[in-house]
Amino acid sequence: MAIFLTGSTGYIGAHVAANLLQEHSASLNLLVRARDPHEAELRLWQALQLHLNFPQFYEHLQARVRIFCGDITEPRFGLADDDYDRLIHTTDSVLHCAASLNRKSEKSCLSVNLRGTLEVVQLAMRSNHYHGLRRFSHVSTVAVAGKRHDEILMEDEAIDWDRSDYDPYARTKKFCEHMIRQLLPEVPLTIFRPSIVLGDSRYAETTQFEMVKAFVFLAGLPVLPFRPSDKIDIVNVDFVADAIGTLHQKENSQYDTYHLSSGRDSQTFREVTNALAAEQNKRGPVFMPLLERPFTAAVNASANWRGSLAHGASLMKVFLPYLVWNTVFDNTRVTAELGRKPIPFSRYSYPLLKFSRETNFNYRYQDWPVKAGGSAA
Repeated sequence: MAIFLTGSTGYIGAHVAANLLQEHSASLNLLVRARDPHEAELRLWQALQLHLNFPQFYEHLQARVRIFCGDITEPRFGLADDDYDRLIHTTDSVLHCAASLNRKSEKSCLSVNLRGTLEVVQLAMRSNHYHGLRRFSHVSTVAVAGKRHDEILMEDEAIDWDRSDYDPYARTKKFCEHMIRQLLPEVPLTIFRPSIVLGDSRYAETTQFEMVKAFVFLAGLPVLPFRPSDKIDIVNVDFVADAIGTLHQKENSQYDTYHLSSGRDSQTFREVTNALAAEQNKRGPVFMPLLERPFTAAVNASANWRGSLAHGASLMKVFLPYLVWNTVFDNTRVTAELGRKPIPFSRYSYPLLKFSRETNFNYRYQDWPVKAGGSAA
């Protein structure tokens, strides 16, 4: 029996897959969007090579990983009947990480986040019918809390259906939580809500650059349109992945919903910028909160232009609301169960910044070794 894990080729999903393989010796059923097993193995190797060398990866691939080539938005994932039946009967728990983070596209979020989650839930219902399901875990987001300002939120206070959402991503993820609770009332559930997931505290390398680009852009400005004492809830991805893997595998977790965040220990803009300035032997930026409105207007206008400036502005337009809401999400539940806290962003932000600049926001993937065996050789 195995964990059915979606999103294993994504940023958080790949970290979760590596954690489950390395720390929990789990067997995995992985849904990978690919035309054939060859392409699926190559995609999975790209996703996991940040965490595993090729011999480790290949050993796991042969011994504890079963790949299903399919699409989360297709009925029964587009699998042949035999493959879908095999997935049903070999799945003992579900860990749903796959999602569209395209905050600008209602269509993408509806298709992947809603239709895709419904397909995963239907698979879970069928597995539970035949042999029972140990757990269904869903990776959501703190953004389900909707528009907030100057707050500290507990898990049970976050969902407010009368509150407006920032974007289609937040809106669809909120409804996904509701759908899962309604359709799987008899299955043990765990909902994980990460905050801003940015960087790995163990090393500078990353394969996810969208939020990093916005961070690097802001880090280069001499003047920032923020209040220096505002907190920004950034959490390291290795903490997030370890929390997801550990609590999914735990026989009885204390709660059904967890904020995977920096919580009340979230650092202020001043703390983060001072740390970056010290690493570079530079002066920190000047904070001018009165510029927030004109800065936002300039970003929104620039996002409609063409070229690299427009691309950077469009990224900033997406993330800006989450930078100025000064809202943190209490993480007492997860830190109590894990017995540790996330690493402060200031301790690993400069290596991430340096790596991203030096590589021009690219990760140099390794090819599949020519002499390796298996279908991808």
